[in-house]
Amino acid sequence: MQITVNGEVRPLPSAQTLADLVESLDLGGRRIAVERNGEIVPRSQYPATVLDDGDELLIVHAIGGG
Repeated sequence: MQITVNGEVRPLPSAQTLADLVESLDLGGRRIAVERNGEIVPRSQYPATVLDDGDELLIVHAIGGG
């Protein structure tokens, strides 16, 4: 199975949830937003969102500053 994350094709060993992917990318606990196939996924839905072959994800994180 393959997905695209921020324009980079990534193989996944098996079906994973969005929460699993976020943790594997060391983004857990960060202020991020995820778009899956053109739709924003609420953080509360990450554990229930199973990734499918061919999904396209855009992950951005907020950077504070002044």
